[in-house]
Amino acid sequence: MIKKEREQVFRDPIHGYITVSYEIITEIIDTQVFQRLRRIRQLSGVSMVYHGAEHSRFSHSLGVYHNANRFLEVPDLRNTLTEREKLLFLSAALLHDVGHGPYSHAFEDIFGVDHEKIGARIIVENKELRNVLNKVDADFALDIASIILKQGKFPLLEQLISSQLDVDRLDYLLRDAYFTGTAYGNIDIDRLIRVMRIKNGQVVFKVSGIHAIENYLISRYHMYWQVYYHNVSRAYEVILEKTYLRIKDLLEEGYKFKADVSALKEVINNPNNLDYYVLIDDFYINGLLASFLNAKDEILKTLSSDFLNRNIWGYLDVNSKNEEKISEIKNNMSDTERRYFTESRTVYQSTYKDEATKLGDKIYILLEDGSVKTLFEESKMIESLSQSGSKLDLKFFYRKKWKNRYM
Repeated sequence: MIKKEREQVFRDPIHGYITVSYEIITEIIDTQVFQRLRRIRQLSGVSMVYHGAEHSRFSHSLGVYHNANRFLEVPDLRNTLTEREKLLFLSAALLHDVGHGPYSHAFEDIFGVDHEKIGARIIVENKELRNVLNKVDADFALDIASIILKQGKFPLLEQLISSQLDVDRLDYLLRDAYFTGTAYGNIDIDRLIRVMRIKNGQVVFKVSGIHAIENYLISRYHMYWQVYYHNVSRAYEVILEKTYLRIKDLLEEGYKFKADVSALKEVINNPNNLDYYVLIDDFYINGLLASFLNAKDEILKTLSSDFLNRNIWGYLDVNSKNEEKISEIKNNMSDTERRYFTESRTVYQSTYKDEATKLGDKIYILLEDGSVKTLFEESKMIESLSQSGSKLDLKFFYRKKWKNRYM
């Protein structure tokens, strides 16, 4: 656990200077699997709505690492963790997204992979990264993977990495708000860190910081509906998912692609093949789609053109009012057209849920007398929003038809 003679710095638009004190953190950043995150957008299709949202998983991961470093300034946490656990926390924060596929969740939905499970395997099995992590000790990579998978070996670190209020969310809300130009994600991270405490192995927040927590949760709620679940973004990602589906179907049919789809083919046939998985990023997918503009298969050609040229599909709320219209659209399509040019999707988001039972799924408030209660018990605003601040949105997406063709 060698520290640098002179700190390395990254200049970040959100956090200012991000400092690196340990040699091993620099070595992790320099690995190929971590550098790959430069080539994966953080927000996938959101850039079709907010054109500034071009930032990467790489910059977000550095931001999460920075937040972990800031959390270690909290005396309770600094005095609780050993030197190895501190480095474990920083490394897990840095590597928490290393398993993401191209354009994030669209890839997972079609090809049946889980970025956290893939990430844990990359941490343990990738030779270059594992050689770096083994410099701490032989179990270091395994322990990082256990935190990513929330296996309960390091419950405190798991809460800090992934919970209702964690180092991950505190970066992506700020970062995504900045690059989309929206104000919803502006949260008082300084105050949240200042009021954080550790009590009986549990992350708690002083009651004096409850307003900052309320603001954080409301901001998170608005970010989901105004940014992450924006209808245009969802429609755009549906196009990509349908393109993936067409590629998958054509591979199964033995279609002869002119482009080199070998990496994608290997992952489809065996999602556990990490050597090929790490070759696939946004750049790879964009190159394939560009080549498909000249494909003989009209469906593949059409979908690729829609995605690359922002031909956003139509969408309707799934309700009794639109039931007849949705049926009409489907009935005017063949089975093949319905498979590739329509999709129904549901998203759900609540301001705060107090029903969870897993460690880290609730936010706990430390009262003046030293007792601990849940945020739901202490905040009338959150109590009210837990009951009313939930939203379910069902949408039907479809490719618009003109000239009696889908093209």
